[in-house]
Amino acid sequence: MDASQAAQLTTLLKAVATGDRLAFERLYRLSSPHLFAVALRMLRHRAWAEEVLHDSFIALWHHAASYNDALSSPMTWMTHIVRNRCIDWLRNGAVRQSLAEETYRDDEAELLPAPRAFAPDDKQVAKLHHCLRHLSSEQRQSITLAYFQGFSHSDIASWLQQPVGSVKSWIRRGLDHLRECVGL
Repeated sequence: MDASQAAQLTTLLKAVATGDRLAFERLYRLSSPHLFAVALRMLRHRAWAEEVLHDSFIALWHHAASYNDALSSPMTWMTHIVRNRCIDWLRNGAVRQSLAEETYRDDEAELLPAPRAFAPDDKQVAKLHHCLRHLSSEQRQSITLAYFQGFSHSDIASWLQQPVGSVKSWIRRGLDHLRECVGL
């Protein structure tokens, strides 16, 4: 997302905080494709993703005044809300049971491409894929389950049948490697 898009979303969030319905509609139209993609990647069920997106925008409407542009970009803040709603959804017992019956694929993170308006350029994507390929399979699986599926450390440990401490270590070391490799 470039600076002008971030500025536009920030302006819209400030207007939504004052109760501006037209700004809310515009915010939805600009950000919902990206946020829906996040929810769909995590939940892997279209109906669930739609439900979470709906709940997330209700939360955005009620909490827009709490957005602080000094702390994060507007898309990061909204993505965080969607991600947390997805995690809550996945922690539901019935959802957990249906997920347990599905098999995990290492390429799950690539199910749906990011919308072009907010997508990083091809060089960044290629660099991230290159960096991900150089992680151990345990690190890659743990990071994918945590950030794309919304699993907690204990969920990942149960899924991979490994100790929680090992999972935490794989995620921490994997993220350190990605930060260094990508150049953040």
